Amino acid sequence: MPFLLFLSEIILISLSGVMSPGPMTTVTVGKGNISPHAGAWIAVGHGIVEFPLMVAIFLGIGYLFDLPYVQTAIALVGGAFLLWMGIGMLRSTRQAEIEATQDTRSPILVGILLSAGNPYFLIWWATVGATLVLRSVTFGILGFVTFALAHWLCDFVWSYLLSAMAFKGGEFFGRRFQQGIFALCGVLLIFFSGKLILDGLHGLGIS
Repeated sequence: MPFLLFLSEIILISLSGVMSPGPMTTVTVGKGNISPHAGAWIAVGHGIVEFPLMVAIFLGIGYLFDLPYVQTAIALVGGAFLLWMGIGMLRSTRQAEIEATQDTRSPILVGILLSAGNPYFLIWWATVGATLVLRSVTFGILGFVTFALAHWLCDFVWSYLLSAMAFKGGEFFGRRFQQGIFALCGVLLIFFSGKLILDGLHGLGIS
């Protein structure tokens, strides 16, 4: 396969995953109401988890994420974290004003925790991602590095765009719009947390 064709495939597959609605999208929009640059920093946190994961798969240990007990632990911890964030966002809607000082969670830390605590993210890397890594290696180490950067840049550009659009919307529509977005994001995060926790309990044989 020609390298440029492979690069196009990487971008299309990466964007299809990045643009899918999920906890990362929800949090990026919520934090985007506070800062237009939040998405960029969330993507940096995401990369802090993602780059070592890509290297681990490159070195041949990606199979660990296929282990049932690893997936169960990640689902339970990730679900608890999303529940905490969702409740925090719902509480924010009761404030008279939503200001940057009211959300002390670092976007970089949020990006790290949302990535490391999302079993679907890890399963994607253990399956689709692992396949792409193996194919990139056929182009040598430069092929792998190009793949890693191209994939992460898709995350970065999309997250930055989301937060910038959310900020402009909040700036235009004002406090009510911000509170509505925070309420919606809070409900969605609680929904996602419930799904993860149920998956984790199912992994423990509790349903």
